[in-house]
Amino acid sequence: MKSLLVSFIFQIFCILIAKAQTDTLIYAEGKIINATTKEAISAKISYRSEPYGNTIGFLSGTSYRFPFFDNSKYSITVEAPGFATSKFLIDPAEANAERLVVKDIELGLPQSASVEAEATRTVGKVMRLDNLIFNAGTARIDPASYDELTRIGNMLKNNPNMVVQLEGHTDFIGDPSKNMKLSEERVDAVKDYLVSKGASKSRIKTKAFGGTQPLSRENTEEAHKMNRRVELRVLQN
Repeated sequence: MKSLLVSFIFQIFCILIAKAQTDTLIYAEGKIINATTKEAISAKISYRSEPYGNTIGFLSGTSYRFPFFDNSKYSITVEAPGFATSKFLIDPAEANAERLVVKDIELGLPQSASVEAEATRTVGKVMRLDNLIFNAGTARIDPASYDELTRIGNMLKNNPNMVVQLEGHTDFIGDPSKNMKLSEERVDAVKDYLVSKGASKSRIKTKAFGGTQPLSRENTEEAHKMNRRVELRVLQN
């Protein structure tokens, strides 16, 4: 009888410990969606704690949810047939009041399909100008960018009805007003260059975002470099 009582008390103790642990856990959750259509996508999701991978998990479906057992940052890889693989890092420090880190994952076309999509010049298509380079902290275009800009100029020339918008972004470090001004100066510099090469000024709009729309909030040089970008959006064609 005594052993049964001890066993019962131990079970109750385990339940209470598990409940207390569950109540203090932070969870990551989100949906997997098509970046273009915003429809749900069934995907394979794998996650691991960083930097050592002490915790690893696998999920599948149109959404995900898992706990941060050790309060570490987690890397997530999302794969779905016909889409480019998405990889990113999530941080439990970004949890909301409900102890949730909510991040919907948008999957885009793979590189080969993306190139094909660009060839069709779909309205709403956003192209990141990865080979557009500026001197640090300035709007001075590096000569290494000229091939990228020539490609844009040819795109406008071959599509006479096309209207595009250049969208400038910086990282979120530093004075927000200075970041906004720098992003504005950079898209203006790109527009001026394209116009100087024969593009119609009326077909190139500009918009500055400063550091308000970072791709990543990681405090690393790689993340800051990724956030500093100019994107081209097709408004009309």
